[in-house]
Amino acid sequence: MAGTPHKGVPVTAGPRTVLAYLIRRLIAVIIMVLVVLLATFTIFFMLPKWAGQDIAVLFAGKASGAEQLEGIRVKLGLNDPLLVQFWDFIKGIPMGRDYVNGTDVTHCPAPCFGYSFRTEAPVWETLKDALPVTAALAAGACVLWLAGGVITGVISALRRGTIWDRAAMTTALAGVSLPVFFTGMIAMGIFVHSLGWVKIADSLSTEDPINVWFETLILPWIVLAFLNAAMYARLTRATMLEVLGEDYIRTARAKGLGEGVVIRKHALRSAMTPILTVFGLDLGVLMGGAVLTESTFNLPGLGLEAVKAISSKDLPVILGVTLCAALAIAVANLVVDLLYAVIDPRVRLG
Repeated sequence: MAGTPHKGVPVTAGPRTVLAYLIRRLIAVIIMVLVVLLATFTIFFMLPKWAGQDIAVLFAGKASGAEQLEGIRVKLGLNDPLLVQFWDFIKGIPMGRDYVNGTDVTHCPAPCFGYSFRTEAPVWETLKDALPVTAALAAGACVLWLAGGVITGVISALRRGTIWDRAAMTTALAGVSLPVFFTGMIAMGIFVHSLGWVKIADSLSTEDPINVWFETLILPWIVLAFLNAAMYARLTRATMLEVLGEDYIRTARAKGLGEGVVIRKHALRSAMTPILTVFGLDLGVLMGGAVLTESTFNLPGLGLEAVKAISSKDLPVILGVTLCAALAIAVANLVVDLLYAVIDPRVRLG
């Protein structure tokens, strides 16, 4: 039937179809973000209250006096109805928020991810200093692991059963099995302390970002990419083996198309869909804070800030990092959905 999408058959979509697809995905992301905000609000504000804990103590600490705790209760609106508290919570992120207790007004500018009553500073002031480090770590590592994993997986699928295939999959199995703190420590022991090829800086300077950031992040990039590329290599190999057995691949070869064209334009394009799905989740989680990697290499990113906040029991900072992670995953999934439509136009018709 004309217009029915089949594998290997080009499918075109008009501007209205593309616009409708974009609107559907945006609506889905907005709903997902609202659900995430509701779940976060429930975990950090409602569950402790139901468990009989004083939320003001969680935000200010047990060492705070009764008068200070009461002021925080008023500022946070903990005596207001839950719907009012939730509305103030979500409204503050894009619009900012004022924590008011009579004449005592604490302003939290947009984007307001909370206010730390321990440090007397908006949480965003802490997050915005750590976010570039995590973003740089995620960007460099994801390029390496995606390229390395996909290329290795494709070659292994094309050379199934050879020495290359066995060696690549054995290495991939080791990469999946080894935790990042173990691999990171081994890598630092060899390349930092023994050979001195790279260095680990105590802080990342903005005066010479290219040299300092590259020298500091190159080893974390490689270690993180090695662990993730292993999974992508195995996933790519399995997907490619399945795709190469499809009828439309045999048809493309029967038409006389070169092997490179068959692999690039037909097999790999179809195999990228599940890879993109996993990539979107991994990138979103990594942008939310690579806790183990940043702790191992002492990188002042979101993950290390979360560890410090947990140690000092600074609940607003923990809440802020959680919100950043949730929003990063939502945005990453939106980007992946848009890439779906580019790689496989049939997605727009779904």
